[in-house]
Amino acid sequence: MTLLSTLSAGVLFGLALAAPPGPMNAVIAEESVLRGWTAGFRAGLGAMTADAVFLGLALLGVVAAIEEMPTLQSAMVGVGGLLMLYFAYGAARGAQESFRAAETPGDEDSRGFSKAFVLALTNPYQILFWVTAGTALLTPGTVDVLSYASEALAGLVVVETGSPVLLAGLFGGIGIWITGFPATLTAARQRMESLAPAIAYGSAAVLAGFGVYFLADALLL
Repeated sequence: MTLLSTLSAGVLFGLALAAPPGPMNAVIAEESVLRGWTAGFRAGLGAMTADAVFLGLALLGVVAAIEEMPTLQSAMVGVGGLLMLYFAYGAARGAQESFRAAETPGDEDSRGFSKAFVLALTNPYQILFWVTAGTALLTPGTVDVLSYASEALAGLVVVETGSPVLLAGLFGGIGIWITGFPATLTAARQRMESLAPAIAYGSAAVLAGFGVYFLADALLL
């Protein structure tokens, strides 16, 4: 029972990390509707690979150390802001192109992986997750989830933190999102071709908004 609870909690954490609107999903959406499911999945894989890097750094204690270096943290946020503005410009330009013509294997597909990977490595929200909740998930222990609601429910849902099962669930949840989200967008695009430019412009707006926000935040750190 504890094993199932731990795995389920990991999946929920993974979905909670991957699903909220933001720059990563903007890139996945842009790649999905302009270049197809494979490109969208590869973009998601780029973001998930960055999470795997953060996991490794968290295990080594590097992620927590970044929190103690405001200058480095400010530089990373600033670089992330500039990259988001650059990719926003690319997304707006891509909206003028025919997504049908762009559906060819090769460099067009691989670009989404590198975009999402680099953005994720400089994304303050992902860094913050691994500094806080991510570090807590890696610390060995147990959490009796339902005991906070009622003593009668104590012991029914127990999650083991620091467990490989929890981490497997976490990345499983991310995998579910980066597989299903591009598939949903691709299916919608096939029914309505006009959706592609709208998604691309929307992605550009999201990236530009986060870019400006992160640049402003970097100046204040």
